[in-house]
Amino acid sequence: MKIICVGRNYVDHIKELNNDIPENPVFFFKPETSLNKSSQLKYPSITNNLHYEVELVFKIKKKGKNIKKINAKTYIDSIAIGIDFTARDIQSKAKEGRLPWDLSKGFDNSASVSKFKIISFFKNINNINFSLYKNNKEVQNGNSKLMIYKIDFLIHYMSKYVTLNKGDLIFTGTPKGVGSVNVGNKLEGYIENEKLLTTNII
Repeated sequence: MKIICVGRNYVDHIKELNNDIPENPVFFFKPETSLNKSSQLKYPSITNNLHYEVELVFKIKKKGKNIKKINAKTYIDSIAIGIDFTARDIQSKAKEGRLPWDLSKGFDNSASVSKFKIISFFKNINNINFSLYKNNKEVQNGNSKLMIYKIDFLIHYMSKYVTLNKGDLIFTGTPKGVGSVNVGNKLEGYIENEKLLTTNII
C-alpha cells in the first residue's frame, strides 16, 4: 500500500506559504508506517513545530497503469478525510538547502485518516465540502472544486509514472489555513456536515 500525496493543489494555500503555482502536479510519498487510524497522535520528538494540513483522501480500488483521464474515476471506491501532519521546521530547513523534505512528512503516524465513505454517497466528487476544527474552532475549509488538479487528472498523471494498486491512498492537497498544534489540542475533520475524524495530540 502506498500513500501518495499532492502538494500545492490549492491556490490560496500556495500563496500563504509563498510558493509558486506548479506547472504540473507535485507528488510526494509517505511510507505505510505513517498511516494513523487511531484517535490519538503522540507529539513527535523530532520537531518543535508540528502543523496540520486537512485533505480529502481517495482510495484506489484496482490496479492500474497509464490510466486514461476519462476512466480514472472507475479506479476510486471511497473517500475519507485525512490530516497530513508536517514537521514544518524540518521542512523549512530542507527547503533552504534545496534538499528533499521527505522526513518532514513521512515520520510515523503522520497521516491520520478517517473511516471511508463509498463514492456513490457523493453526487459530484468535484464538489465536496470539507473542513477541519481545532479545539472546536474552524481553522480550515475547502471544496474539491477548488483543486488546481482534479482527482481524475491526478490519477491519470500519476499512473504514467507509478503503478496504482488496490488500497493505495491519494491525499489530494490542503486548502489555506494550515497551522501548528500542541499537546492537548483536538482536531476534528468533516466532510460536508459529518464528522469523520478526531485526532487528539498527546
